[in-house]
Amino acid sequence: MTLTKTLRALSATMLAGGLLLTSATGASADQVRDGQWPNQVFNLDKVWSVSKGDGVIVAVIDSGVDASHPDLAGNVLPGSDPSGKGLNTRPTDPHGTKMAALIAAHGHGDGAGVVGLAPGAKILPIYKGTDSGSDAVPQGIRWAVEHNAKVINISLAGLIGGNELTEAIAFAAQHDVLIVAGSGNDGSAVASPAKESGVLAVGGVDKANTVWKGSNFGPEVLLSAPAVDIVSAGSCDGRQYCISTGTSDATAYVSGAAALIRAKYPKLTAGQVANRLIKSALVPSALKGAKLPDEHYGYGIIRPYEALTQNIPAGSAQGPLGKPAGSSSGDTQSPGATSPSTTGPDATDPAAVPPLAVDDSDGTIATVFYALGFGLVILAALVAVIVVVSRRRRAPAAGQPGPAPYGTPPGAWPQAQPPYPNQPQPPYGTQAPPPGYPPQQPYQNPYSQDGNQQR
Repeated sequence: MTLTKTLRALSATMLAGGLLLTSATGASADQVRDGQWPNQVFNLDKVWSVSKGDGVIVAVIDSGVDASHPDLAGNVLPGSDPSGKGLNTRPTDPHGTKMAALIAAHGHGDGAGVVGLAPGAKILPIYKGTDSGSDAVPQGIRWAVEHNAKVINISLAGLIGGNELTEAIAFAAQHDVLIVAGSGNDGSAVASPAKESGVLAVGGVDKANTVWKGSNFGPEVLLSAPAVDIVSAGSCDGRQYCISTGTSDATAYVSGAAALIRAKYPKLTAGQVANRLIKSALVPSALKGAKLPDEHYGYGIIRPYEALTQNIPAGSAQGPLGKPAGSSSGDTQSPGATSPSTTGPDATDPAAVPPLAVDDSDGTIATVFYALGFGLVILAALVAVIVVVSRRRRAPAAGQPGPAPYGTPPGAWPQAQPPYPNQPQPPYGTQAPPPGYPPQQPYQNPYSQDGNQQR
């Protein structure tokens, strides 16, 4: 997940993969597909009965995507490489291919290979660096927006923030493009770009829905997803498939789920897509009754089928996403969308989003304000009657000038106050976590081991 890694670390990763593969004769179709344990949890047959992400373009800003891989063939657009080396579709590093496959791979043959969450989506591969090796992520974000991406996956961490990145994120928000980024892999604070306001930050969990120990954490985390022992496509140690661990993978799963929603509900804004994901997320039993978002889990673990099918109000255009720095209050509005509140549950600052444990679903607050407003109106009417009667009693005799007429000055009487927006009711507080992935029959590991640390 970091932008730099020493050659020594790379060699160690490849060596571990070689040792695991010394007795393996090759990966069978069953081994690869069955090794994708998150797909069993997500129940892809049910998910795909609702949406496959058709027509949605997901940009992957990374090391490039192997367009010739059989599990991705036909789903990879030309993309862009600012370095001029053509790495966008002919990468030398498998990381971007792995992320793209978790999002939109379709497998090959009769049930062979890797499948992603949204096999109907198209991948727009954008190389992350320039010809001098410097960071090109801000330019990549702008390029993705200008080339019709609706979701941008950034499985990178450790970027140097600054005006260029901030402005690029604001540009994406202005054009209703959802940016999803990994929190980081060193168990510390959330790293950039995930920590930037306006980005959907993702943490990682294992098969038992426990936070992965390397997942970075903090108030910026909004969602979590599978991140441990993730099988995906990519050329690792000469093989076509890799197995790895990291928030990179979790990020790709959230991007895939976002693509499913954008295909099913094309009129929802980026913030409203994020809202569907958090309102349908699974809250692990360890967090039952706790205030959310949690600094490790966010609002919970993604559940794509529930995100597609639950009855969830669209909410404000901004949703749970923070307002990008430097953007105006209307930047993320779609035509006809309601402006988000700056003090209520749709506040643009993630820290201002109230805990889901606070609930006013019975309308108590609204009732109090309505009653207060009604009482003020009655009081105003009574005073007006008293004034009229008093004036009549003091009316001047015929022919004598009366008092100069004047109206009640604007704002003299308190106006009825609008009800405070209802706090959202937790849609999942008592739901049990899905069963863990069923144990498989022992088999030789056919994958190369990769640490999933982006270089």
